[in-house]
Amino acid sequence: MAYDFDLFVIGAGSGGVRCARIAASHGARVGVAESSHWGGTCVNLGCVPKKLMVQASTYGADVRDSHGFGWDTQPGHHDWVALIAAKDREISRLNGIYVSMLENAGVRLFTGHARLDDAHTLSIGPSTLDPDAAPRRITARRIVIAVGSTPFVPDLPGIEHAITSDQAFHLPRRPERVCIVGGGYIGVEFAGIFAGLGSTVDLVYRPHQPLRGFDADLRAALHEAIDLRGIRQHRGTTPTAIERRADGGFVVTLNHGDPIETDCVFFATGRRPKVAQLGLEEVGVRTVSGGRIVVDRHSQTSVEGIYAIGDVTNRLNLTPVAIAEGHILADHLFADSVREWSFATTPKAVFFSPPASSVGLSEEEAARNGAVDIYLSRFRPMRNTLGGSPQRTVMKLVVDQASQKVVGAHMLGDDAPEIMQGLAIAVTAGLTKQDWDRTIGIHPTSAEEFVTMRTRTRETPHTPA
Repeated sequence: MAYDFDLFVIGAGSGGVRCARIAASHGARVGVAESSHWGGTCVNLGCVPKKLMVQASTYGADVRDSHGFGWDTQPGHHDWVALIAAKDREISRLNGIYVSMLENAGVRLFTGHARLDDAHTLSIGPSTLDPDAAPRRITARRIVIAVGSTPFVPDLPGIEHAITSDQAFHLPRRPERVCIVGGGYIGVEFAGIFAGLGSTVDLVYRPHQPLRGFDADLRAALHEAIDLRGIRQHRGTTPTAIERRADGGFVVTLNHGDPIETDCVFFATGRRPKVAQLGLEEVGVRTVSGGRIVVDRHSQTSVEGIYAIGDVTNRLNLTPVAIAEGHILADHLFADSVREWSFATTPKAVFFSPPASSVGLSEEEAARNGAVDIYLSRFRPMRNTLGGSPQRTVMKLVVDQASQKVVGAHMLGDDAPEIMQGLAIAVTAGLTKQDWDRTIGIHPTSAEEFVTMRTRTRETPHTPA
């Protein structure tokens, strides 16, 4: 049978764009459909605008700290409207770049909502990008689902009054009081953004510490850093209702503790695969637990010829991972060789102020494999000694005792993500603690502490799961 395309990608986010471009570079006839934003969540409603807003939120503290260095700077007024407008201009520029990259690669672009009709056919209809688009049918030898995820909110009274990260990027004004529900990446990062720009912030989360899944020492350090930012933490707590007041404000009732009066209720309680209206069930694509598409090691779904990559598979929901999955899949389908990627040592970062970053195993995870040596350092960085901030930097190495390989590195402090990107190479390469010890540091930097931690802090015995 003759098909319109060798490969058709549903979704032009980071993973979908990479898959389409690489497949086209191998000579495949490729099409891609996007219904909302060229560049996907990361570029439009995630990583990129969030990082810009995090950067905006740090300047107030910089002014305060500058006094310790002899500056007579004074705090000014932040213009939220100007920030959002500047952010939107940058996002618009990036949208254009993504479109250009696809067109220059020879990929054919379709604006509209794509739905599967069968294993080789899909229909493209109206969407938010093109509400007047006429429906059309496309055939493809292979189809890739790369539609990403969407915010999830629980069902509780008054939930219609809450916003998610999607709306937070376009608020017409900065709320003076914000109640954020969720202690993961998004909740912690936006708590820092709003606090840094002058809002009073309440952060509500169910666990005892923020950032479930991260190393325990890093979580404890972040908890302390959140307190230092003046953010009120409500730990081990969940909301049970949201009530709108006559003055336009809200009251958030908690399962225990005092109610929170606020001007904005922001839920950052996770994301779910964006699989609604794709026609997966009718075609036979298997999904589990909240819509996650089940795939094999080659990203193929339960239907031959249909593949899925990125957040829609809910494997490791990070933009660089989706990009790697897209690249691997395109090579697998259209090239003789496949590039190798190390997913087990994917570094990750939380852009609070100061940021937290990790690569490899936590202490608890490593101890499941055998006894580990722990090297832990806490110190006040140079900038804070004159600037006056009590904030401390925390660094940690997790070393497999038997092999002496460094299997995990963790940091809370300025430039942690930038430092961790370099350390990820060492952890991925399987370098030993002795390799780290014989590496000469750059002085004076915080990063040099990672190669000067000579004394073991503690030993953690083998603790099988």
